[in-house]
Amino acid sequence: MLVLEYGGSIILIDAGLMFPKTICWEWILLFQIFLTCASTANVSRRFIVTHGHEDHIGAIPFLVREFNVPTYATALTLALIREKLREHGLLERAHLHEVKPRYPFELSPFQVEFIQVCHSIPDGVGLAIRTPVARSSIPAISRWITPRLTADGWI
Repeated sequence: MLVLEYGGSIILIDAGLMFPKTICWEWILLFQIFLTCASTANVSRRFIVTHGHEDHIGAIPFLVREFNVPTYATALTLALIREKLREHGLLERAHLHEVKPRYPFELSPFQVEFIQVCHSIPDGVGLAIRTPVARSSIPAISRWITPRLTADGWI
């Protein structure tokens, strides 16, 4: 998970949950996500998901249940998130927004652009995030594999 904060806005990027056989680091991470959201009650919070693997979307039902954070992701990732929220009885409560790669959008004061990456699940993206104080974009790329052309010819 990555958290960016500026002024009265926070962007949370990826929040997964898995159940390891040894130390439960994921539960520690989930606890940190909740602390971040709870300690920032008077700010605008938005959640961005880079791809649909469980270690990136697993905590979303808990975030929606407690904080109802608007979520931004690509079409396939949102389909997986919708099913997870349906399982938890939270789909109608969620604020889900589909974003297409290569089309920057505003999450004021941030400007975010989804950038296609090659990964082991389709529709994965990296992020280019612009802030009012940065002279260039902040890259946020989760995991990727050796680049190859995507279905539409983009790398």
